[in-house]
Amino acid sequence: MNEVRLIVGLGNPGREYADTRHNAGCWWVDALAARHGLSFRAESKFHGLVARGEIDGREIWLLKPQTFMNLSGRAIGALAQFYKIEPAQTLLAHDELDLPPGSVKLKLGGGHGGHNGLKDTLAHLGTPNFWRLRIGIGHPGDRSLVSAYVLNAPRREERTLIDEGLQRADAVLPLLLDGKQEAAMLKLHSAP
Repeated sequence: MNEVRLIVGLGNPGREYADTRHNAGCWWVDALAARHGLSFRAESKFHGLVARGEIDGREIWLLKPQTFMNLSGRAIGALAQFYKIEPAQTLLAHDELDLPPGSVKLKLGGGHGGHNGLKDTLAHLGTPNFWRLRIGIGHPGDRSLVSAYVLNAPRREERTLIDEGLQRADAVLPLLLDGKQEAAMLKLHSAP
């Protein structure tokens, strides 16, 4: 079955990065944990903050790698291997430059598009066949501005749009946990 068992919020550790665009994946995972009463704890063998519990009647793992974005795959690979979670049962929530703020798309497989967190995950899982929740943050317009852009907080109106997109992602989570990814994609991608 391809039901999602592991949800990973990509981002950088530390308070100074918490509100930056690069941490949009962590925002979603933090909100999921809060809504379902799950608590994160540091797990050194998984190089991250881990929460385990039930969401919609299914056992689920939440992970926030603490390795910095460029080494995210180390944490994801360690937890997935230990608990025998297949790549196709893994969902990475990450910031996406190629989508405008407020747009959220679901996708299985594909390349890394220059995203270092995805690049390292591909290397550690040995396959691109994991799910991605692509959270639109917009693009600064020039490649040379990307690094500073992702490491800064979005403007208030952008954050509002991003949060609305994350709420739409919440609405399809039960489908993802049931292995109904096609239905989840249809519902998410047809949202306004």
